[in-house]
Amino acid sequence: METVAPYKEIIDIIKDSGGEAFKLCYQCGLCDTLCPWNRVITFSMRKLIRQAAFGLTEIEDDAMWRCTTCGRCPQRCPRGVKIIELGMALRRVATGYGVFAATAKPIRGIAGSLVAEGNPLNEKREKRAEWAKDLAVKPFAEGMEILYFPGCYPSYDPRMKKVAQATVKILNKAGVDFGILGTKENCCGESIRKTGDEELFRHLAKENIKTFIESGVKKILVSSPHCYHTFKNEYPEFMVHFEVVHITQYLFELIDTKRLTFQNGYEKKITYHDPCYLGRHNGIYDEPREVLKRIPGLELVEMADTRENSLCCGGGGGRIWMETQRSERFSDLRLEEALDAGAKELITACPYCITNFEDSRLNMKNAQALAIKDITEVVQELIEGT
Repeated sequence: METVAPYKEIIDIIKDSGGEAFKLCYQCGLCDTLCPWNRVITFSMRKLIRQAAFGLTEIEDDAMWRCTTCGRCPQRCPRGVKIIELGMALRRVATGYGVFAATAKPIRGIAGSLVAEGNPLNEKREKRAEWAKDLAVKPFAEGMEILYFPGCYPSYDPRMKKVAQATVKILNKAGVDFGILGTKENCCGESIRKTGDEELFRHLAKENIKTFIESGVKKILVSSPHCYHTFKNEYPEFMVHFEVVHITQYLFELIDTKRLTFQNGYEKKITYHDPCYLGRHNGIYDEPREVLKRIPGLELVEMADTRENSLCCGGGGGRIWMETQRSERFSDLRLEEALDAGAKELITACPYCITNFEDSRLNMKNAQALAIKDITEVVQELIEGT
């Protein structure tokens, strides 16, 4: 049990950190019924809000670190409580006091890696563009049609590098004039901000914005919904505006304008998973489905929880860096939904989702044959005829 501050001080800190809206809560409990945690354990967001209202004078467990910021509860809250902002405020308080629950302690190391190398994976900055070394990828130069910003996981993670490589092959096939920043690219900062480290987020954001401006960037293409959300909705806090496009939107544009065509069919039954930060947070549901529907022979089936009600993979809110017990993984539930829908492949468009789904697939005997793919990997297979 950790005492962090007197009542009035902690209330003021919570308000100043963005959590003042907690006072609107009238404890209806709808957030608890919507929270995906209650599919695997007993968890109460309502209790956490009530603790905040009374000052959160003691931190007893890891409750405040569980929220994945999936967006289900604020979407339906009858009082408009900004629940995600409240959770971030509580985490800012804890971070300020250096108080981390056991599951959240890896964040300290993550923060160190972000400061030193600009990525959360403890990888060297000079290796950030190694994923592209055998591809026809140019450094971004002013006047290019688009900047491709793959993000941290597609730059370093062995599985996710395949997504960045597939994206480049598609762009080259469509004749897109694009480039990358390589070693000048930093983490967008979205996830570390959600863990409560506002100072580090602002540092990363300013570094990226400086690079974008100096390089003459106008339009940014991203693989990660988390990068999309941050560049589009959070970087404007710094009085800058860039045109930001997620790869699912851009694929639809390339197909719709005939810059990309399919000569081969894809005779498979697939289902599509809506990432939280692409769907609920930014309303992008139709474009990825339209891309899939344009593919000859592909059969698209929907899971039980879809679109606005999509089930979180468990990776948002910095949870991608925290250990989650096998019995508590939302990703296991999502794979069960895909299997129940009769799908042979689970397609999505988020590095965090793929990472969690691959982990679950390897640990679930009944899911071994279920393929996990990014939407770009499907498109690449078609244009290469594999």
